[in-house]
Amino acid sequence: MKGLIGKKIGMTSVFTPDGKQLACTIIEAGPCIVTQVKTTESDGYNAHQISFGEKKERHVLASEKNHFAKSNTTAKQFIREFRNFSLEKNLGEALTVDIFTEGEIVDVVGTSKGKGFQGVVKRHHFHGVGGQSHGQHDRSRAPGSLGNSSDAARVMKGMKMAGRMGGDRVKLKGLKVVKIFAEKNYLLIAGSVPGHNGSIVYVQK
Repeated sequence: MKGLIGKKIGMTSVFTPDGKQLACTIIEAGPCIVTQVKTTESDGYNAHQISFGEKKERHVLASEKNHFAKSNTTAKQFIREFRNFSLEKNLGEALTVDIFTEGEIVDVVGTSKGKGFQGVVKRHHFHGVGGQSHGQHDRSRAPGSLGNSSDAARVMKGMKMAGRMGGDRVKLKGLKVVKIFAEKNYLLIAGSVPGHNGSIVYVQK
């Protein structure tokens, strides 16, 4: 496995050689610093810990300062561990978009946009209770019956109801790296990725 921590910048579109317009997401991936290398002998498994994003000095704990000092770097805001890292990288070395190639297929992990408290029509794609006839008033987006009568006499666990929507961890698989801008650390990923502009995402292979 290999991967980078990045920030979603926004969306754009490019034209393929056959003239088709392709929507893409711009991700600023890296540079990420290797802040810890774990081995089977010392930790019981093989992994690389990488970090991204500067952290303000007043927010850095003493333990964090000592941890990042081992890799001769300042404290970072985001940390991610990749097990069985396929690249030979030592402590303190930087990872850039060069670890990926154009046309490569990757997975992107992010946090979806929070949509607040939503009803059943938006959250679970209910159709409502039907028309406005037979005395019904403003019921077109209502959930309808929720539970049983005298047997269980309660709403069963897991019932689809209104509630908070979004803000979930989402992993999209099989996205294509359309273009790489090494001078800006930009990756152009085909399609959309979860999260708002400026949110942190993980690009992995």
